[in-house]
Amino acid sequence: MAAPQDGPWLDGAAGRLVRPYTVSNGRTRPTTAMDLLSLVMATGTTPVGYLGPEHSEVLDLCVEPTSVAEVAGHLRLPAAVTKVLLSDLVDCGAITTKPPMFHENPTDRSLLEAVLDGLRRQL
Repeated sequence: MAAPQDGPWLDGAAGRLVRPYTVSNGRTRPTTAMDLLSLVMATGTTPVGYLGPEHSEVLDLCVEPTSVAEVAGHLRLPAAVTKVLLSDLVDCGAITTKPPMFHENPTDRSLLEAVLDGLRRQL
């Protein structure tokens, strides 16, 4: 059985009742370039017109800078679908996006070792 906050979109036994491509109206390509580490944040601007319940969820998640991967995880949607939803919100000015921030070199050995150490601790 679905949790009350899940509404009609999820069923505990069956999972998601609406196919991901339906959430994005069949679109597979976002209009804004972003990767999984891009940070998105709500601007406070209210979107004009109806966008959908997932868009509202995204705005709630993006009160503070949040990565695209985190948003996808919270929504339980594929990254490609999440990027389409995010680009809708960027297009109407409701969120902003910026590339991930690396210190000086994204392939810096110490940075990569720190990430690897963190992953090992999680296992």
